[in-house]
Amino acid sequence: MDISLLKTFLEVARTRHFSRAADALFLTQSAVSARIKQLEEILGAELFVRKRNDIQLTPAGNRLLQHAETLLKGWERARQSVALDPDLSASLSVGCLFDLWTISVERWARRFRKRAPDIAMQIDILGNDALVQRLSLGMLDCAFMFDPPQTAGLEIKQIAEVPLRLYSTRPGIDIHKAMSRNYVMVDWGSAYGIIHAEKFPDLPPPALRTNSGEVAIGLLFDRGGAAYLPEAMGQAHMDAQRLFAVEHAPVINRLAYIVYRPECLDRTSMQQAMRALKGK
Repeated sequence: MDISLLKTFLEVARTRHFSRAADALFLTQSAVSARIKQLEEILGAELFVRKRNDIQLTPAGNRLLQHAETLLKGWERARQSVALDPDLSASLSVGCLFDLWTISVERWARRFRKRAPDIAMQIDILGNDALVQRLSLGMLDCAFMFDPPQTAGLEIKQIAEVPLRLYSTRPGIDIHKAMSRNYVMVDWGSAYGIIHAEKFPDLPPPALRTNSGEVAIGLLFDRGGAAYLPEAMGQAHMDAQRLFAVEHAPVINRLAYIVYRPECLDRTSMQQAMRALKGK
């Protein structure tokens, strides 16, 4: 069986929508429908009840769901193992949010490589939803993120506290002036959004929004303005006097986590990864 058929089935089962599944898989909707039809013909069973805006798994689809996830995880492990250089003993597949790489994960990766040079490591920079999806499918051993999923079968461990401070391209201004002109709203996760709204209930909807601190910095340098950024990002630009901390602005702390499947801890590569988190 073509393994892509199972991947397509799992994506449709997750989204309950053929069009959304097509977008996630970078396919056309007709290609997704054709793959599901081919899989149903192979299995001799209907997998989905198709109604307008309401796609549900059939009993056969629910039974396949359990096996499909296991089969895909086994395939990914086999593929990685077969492809390993003979000088390497194991592999580790890591996912990470873009900004978390700069903030803290890059340092962890260096420690890991130093202590385990015989372990192959793949690092994918992905969005939060893609990280959760690949973890659930067993395509990642672990992932670093701000808002960990409350999903059965995944373990969560806090790795860092990330202070977010308000920085402006203009020195010596107060909070009101900093946020009144060219304020860039950075999406640091749902928990951050709640705290931000509580701290600044009267702030009008910002005209500039992004989910990346690095993108926010580029916007600030282009036309001036202010944004909440991690200290790790802001400090270097403060040293160069390109950004300035806004005095008396509240600090908003975000927690960063590593998320992984518990069974992965039986593998040498994940044990080394966890030790590297502790700086050992």
